[in-house]
Order: sequence, then C-alpha cells, then structure tokens
Amino acid sequence: MLIVGLTGGIGAGKSSVARLLAGHGTAVVDVDALGREIIAPDGSAVQAVLERFGSELAGPDGGIDRPALASIVFNDTDELAALNEISHPAINQLLDERIGAIAASGAAEVVVLDMAVLVESTLGQGTHFPYEVVITVEAPPDVRLERLVERGMTDEDAKARLASQATDEQRREVADFIIGNGGGPDELADATAQLWDALRRLADERAA
Repeated sequence: MLIVGLTGGIGAGKSSVARLLAGHGTAVVDVDALGREIIAPDGSAVQAVLERFGSELAGPDGGIDRPALASIVFNDTDELAALNEISHPAINQLLDERIGAIAASGAAEVVVLDMAVLVESTLGQGTHFPYEVVITVEAPPDVRLERLVERGMTDEDAKARLASQATDEQRREVADFIIGNGGGPDELADATAQLWDALRRLADERAA
C-alpha cells in the first residue's frame, strides 16, 4: 500500500485533487478533519488543551471552543507551537488507526493524506504508516486570492492567510509530483488522471 501526502496552499485546489483521486479509487484521509476531531466532544486532546490554555475554552458540548482557541494561537507563534505539541501526536495516533484499518480491509492500494500543513509540521511522519510520496497542488497567487474572496473572505483576510503559509518554493522542495491548478476543472481532472496512473504504477512496484 502506497501512502501519499497531498498538500497545497489555501485556494490552490488541494481538496479538489483529493476528491478526484478518490474517484479513481484512492482512500483519502482528511488530516484537517482529524485535527477538529481531537478537540470535539470526547476528543483525545480536549483535556490537555484545557489544562494548557484554560478551562474557559470548554464549549457547552464538552469540546473546545475552536474560534476562541484560534484567537489565542494564530496571533502568537509560541502559543501555536504549544498547541501543535498537544495536537500533532494526537492526530498522528488517529492517522495510524485510520490507515491501519484501511490496510487491514484491503480497501485501497493508495492512501492519500489530505493535509494543509505537510511542510510546516511532522504530521504523517513518525507513525507506523508514514507517507512516502508528496504531491503539491499549485495555482497562481492572484487566482488563489480570487477563489478565497469568492468563498466569502475579505481581501485583507485572504492575503493574510496566503502570507501565513509555506511558500510554493518550500512545497516544491519536498514534492515528488506537482499539479498545476490555474486553469479550469477539465484541465485539473486530466492532470489528476495522469497523476493517478503514476501513483498506481508506484503502488504496483511496491507490491511486487
């Protein structure tokens, strides 16, 4: 089974590529969703987050008040690092469980980890099932900005989000495959189909 890390900056179309790959038969694990799961009610990181950041972050449902937590960590690199120290091991544990279940079922020969912060973190590494191949999805900055504004972000907020993430150059340094998504959906579908063929060949080589 081939484990693939899929990343890309906000607005680049990473999740669109993940959906297209799922249509070809890959299993997709949404790593960002796991990050939300660990601080949801009964999540494995809830208690540690409350102990570190304060009991006032407890939501009425027993989970963490995510907007309140975000207001603390995303304006302070030290606080964000403290959150990552809590959350990333918990996310990696869930990744092991999810990928292990896929492996046991034989449901897919390729597993894609859809993850925004692949370059910026050790998520998906130091696990029983680390990713072996990296895909990065790119789009021109003006196209990404336009997409974010269309989603409802202000121009200022969108530019801040773009500036806060890793650069395309940093992602390219770790990428085995680069998918351009500056055009239309048909172009992206064609590029993803070619990518799927390459991933399937790699998976077959590993299985041989």
